[in-house]
Amino acid sequence: MEKQILDVAIIGGGPAGLNAALVLGRARKNIAVIDEGRPRNAVTRASHGFLTRDGITPSEFRSLAKDEISVYPSVSLIEDSVISIEGSDGQFQIVTKQGRNFTSKKILFAVGMKDQPLAIPGLTEVYGKSAFVCPYCDGWELRDKPLVIINKGAELMHFAPLISGWTNHFTICTNGPDQLTDDQRKELQQHQVPLFNSVIKHIDSNDGIVQQVVLEDGTTIPCRGIFFKPELMTGSNLPQVLGCDITETGMIVTDDFGRTTIPGVYSAGDAASKLYQTIAAASMGAFTAAAINNELNNEAWSAKL
Repeated sequence: MEKQILDVAIIGGGPAGLNAALVLGRARKNIAVIDEGRPRNAVTRASHGFLTRDGITPSEFRSLAKDEISVYPSVSLIEDSVISIEGSDGQFQIVTKQGRNFTSKKILFAVGMKDQPLAIPGLTEVYGKSAFVCPYCDGWELRDKPLVIINKGAELMHFAPLISGWTNHFTICTNGPDQLTDDQRKELQQHQVPLFNSVIKHIDSNDGIVQQVVLEDGTTIPCRGIFFKPELMTGSNLPQVLGCDITETGMIVTDDFGRTTIPGVYSAGDAASKLYQTIAAASMGAFTAAAINNELNNEAWSAKL
């Protein structure tokens, strides 16, 4: 198969990657977006918080985005997965699972994050239907309903006041030791928030709608929704293999322009930020694309001197 020459290879076709492709396509750069078509938010019935697209399904969002990008002939959308990247700034060599080969001046990792296996029995059945991770995305639909919050420690003490803006009817299940101080437990008691640290035995649901959370000690907690802290990992190990610095939480280290610690390699979206929202990922993709375009143009300008 003939090797294709690219200005930028975008690895990942979520909101960050697609918005970057739009900006770079409009900047007349030769682009390939390589994505395997298995987005993390595929379990979600609707995406929220994106002006003009509130309530859109993830699949419809991607379909509309691809239609808009198809106007720009220098952008290719390829359903495939990258298995190796070698080389350095200006000459990255890319090989895909289906045997495609590319040479690209720059790399943009928009690989997102992916969930590690959901260890609580019954959580998979409700995830994306009545169990969510972000109240800004799904809190409105669960407003004033009785909820269970699965979280612990310092993050719980951030989340509890946050979720109270949508409902005051919530119970906390820490699924083991709560990792709280005595003062933090007292704070929850003062707000009349029930706290259980027994391990969760299973979650009962009906057609994806949670009915109750059952604990190992026999306690049953009726509810109509769940917010939980997911365990995440970077959507691909390629950034780490290429040498990009990665934080302890698996996030790709970037500067304010999306540059990683490897020259010529950028990252945007959930893989490089904890702002796990569609609109945030898309905006980061656009901004990082502009930074990449600026670098390419400056290099081309200097080469003519």
